[in-house]
Amino acid sequence: MPQLPPATPGDRLADVDTPALIVDLDAFERNLGRMADAVAMAGVRLRPHAKMHKSPIIGLKQIALGAVGVCCQKVSEAEVMVQGGIGDVLVSNEVVGSRKLARLAALARQARIAVVVDDEAMIDALAAAAATAGVTVGVLVEIDVGANRCGVAPGPAAVRLAQRIAGEASLRFDGLQAYHGRAQHLRSAEERRAAIASVCVDVRHTKAALAEAGLACPTVTGAGTGTFELEAASGVFDELQAGSYCFMDADYARNRKSDGTFFNTFEHALFVSATVMSTPRPERAVLDAGLKALAFDSGPPETVGIAGAVYERPSDEHGCLDVTTCNARPKLGDKILLIPGHCDPTVNLHDWYVGVRGLASSQPRVECVWPVAARGALF
Repeated sequence: MPQLPPATPGDRLADVDTPALIVDLDAFERNLGRMADAVAMAGVRLRPHAKMHKSPIIGLKQIALGAVGVCCQKVSEAEVMVQGGIGDVLVSNEVVGSRKLARLAALARQARIAVVVDDEAMIDALAAAAATAGVTVGVLVEIDVGANRCGVAPGPAAVRLAQRIAGEASLRFDGLQAYHGRAQHLRSAEERRAAIASVCVDVRHTKAALAEAGLACPTVTGAGTGTFELEAASGVFDELQAGSYCFMDADYARNRKSDGTFFNTFEHALFVSATVMSTPRPERAVLDAGLKALAFDSGPPETVGIAGAVYERPSDEHGCLDVTTCNARPKLGDKILLIPGHCDPTVNLHDWYVGVRGLASSQPRVECVWPVAARGALF
């Protein structure tokens, strides 16, 4: 059961209960606009990843700026998005199991639904589920372009799957998924450029093999926040799946551009607000946000406005700040903003977004509170 919201519209930021997931609405809206402008100029489509924000409200804002729909990773996420009013969803992940496939097919009665496959057995099961539901489901073949996770080999193996899909009356061959997740976090621009150049070779090879077999490839989809400019300019990709751009976590900000400066195309717009709950020693402040409020798979959060403070030693409900080198040390009851290392799993730890307007001003106020509607949607 969701907890009560930590704030109500009109509250001062200082009065928001903690730990709380804070959205800087001004930075968030600028990020949405920058991506919308970039994809429009490149002549490609945007299908942002909802696994990051888990919110139909945010998805609809992205669609209002030109996105064609959203991606999800799980059927339960897709169900939340469709229930929230989104009419075009790609489950950009393999779906296995009769119950999941039946739910996926049922969604196709309400919205345009597509999914990815990398095995013939998936195609058989999906076709049967779609036929039983009396619907048509779009299917893309996922090719492994270097992530070494899911995906069939580029070329003939992908063509065989596409032919199987095209031969099923309840399925629609929608094209290829070519997502290189590992490339998103390669730190140098040169490494990312080389990785995506290799992806494009694999995609061109596969598209040529499809054409030789008499199959059109309506869509090539992929890309993420770390490499979207490369896919957009490639002439190979039709659709971009970037998601983190709207919030921009600390990990993405460690990527470097061609000139060696840090990646700053998008602004940090997501924070966790925490309270100083103890100051047992001059060099230490203890916060009320630990492992249950922040994800640590991409490192600890970074603090905002406290030069030299280092977040360390998280436990379930505590996080320590080393403030040894800080000139102004936090006091008991102070509110601290933290930039998560990885936004996706951090969002999944919270029930509510607290949208704040004027975060950089002297009087930031809560403007809205949005549910993290697909929190915990794992199946």
